[in-house]
Amino acid sequence: MRIFSLQILMLLLAFVSCKGKSDQQKESNKTVQLANKMDQSIFNSISEIAKEQSFSKLGNADRTVEVGKMFLQTPYLGGTLETGDDEKLVVNLRELDCTTYLENVVVLSSILKQNNFSVNDFLIKLKELRYRKGEIKDYASRLHYFSDWIYENEQKGIVQNVTSEIGGVEYKKEINFMSNHVDSYAALKADSLLIVSIQDTEDAINRRDLFYIPEDNIQAVENKIYNGDLIAITTKIKGLDVSHVGIAIHVNDRLHLMHASSLAKKVVISDIPLYEMLKTNKLQSGIMVARVVD
Repeated sequence: MRIFSLQILMLLLAFVSCKGKSDQQKESNKTVQLANKMDQSIFNSISEIAKEQSFSKLGNADRTVEVGKMFLQTPYLGGTLETGDDEKLVVNLRELDCTTYLENVVVLSSILKQNNFSVNDFLIKLKELRYRKGEIKDYASRLHYFSDWIYENEQKGIVQNVTSEIGGVEYKKEINFMSNHVDSYAALKADSLLIVSIQDTEDAINRRDLFYIPEDNIQAVENKIYNGDLIAITTKIKGLDVSHVGIAIHVNDRLHLMHASSLAKKVVISDIPLYEMLKTNKLQSGIMVARVVD
């Protein structure tokens, strides 16, 4: 498979926009279009490339990796979901943080299993993935803690948490970062009732049996982590479960991370293996691993 970065996608936009769409695509796109024209163009380009490269014939892991590569070089922008308005489904394919990168890749990989799909399919699945029970109610209905994101999406049958079975050990930590740092979250500062909902979520997380692979053990289990697996990096920050996420990819027989990097300011494949990457960061403690269900 060829690697299409966002720069290549942009070069294709003029060509793709001039090509005639099938009647079925035209009909579906009459109903729903992404609000931002660039987002719509990126979606169209990904769709066209996926069809030309027969992504629908790939397995989940290969398709996830190929979609992930399409966003290489896409600019990083933190807090893309914090709009300051009432909670709504935010779509931004132009600028990504680590979580929105992972979510967009998972959702696009899912709909590209089919030969025919629409923007509406993308929006429905993105909402299902991002929100508790797939329902937008308020700020607290978004899956803020990534261990909670894994748990909820395992309940939906979208991912499988494989951390324990590949060598994970118990992750003993009290999760309460958001409720203890209300000033860091504009929505919580504006509505104290949301704090209660967040505390309820934290209590639910703290009642679960969580597992992680300590950083010292990662190299020993690299061969048990597959391309396309979802990697959540656990943190030593008090009250917080996960500080960064990305997608597993093996390079020269070593496990690397494909992710939206705040340091590189874009989507990249890590220059060094994930094990070495964590060892150089004093605040990172290990990983959780989730696998997209076929």
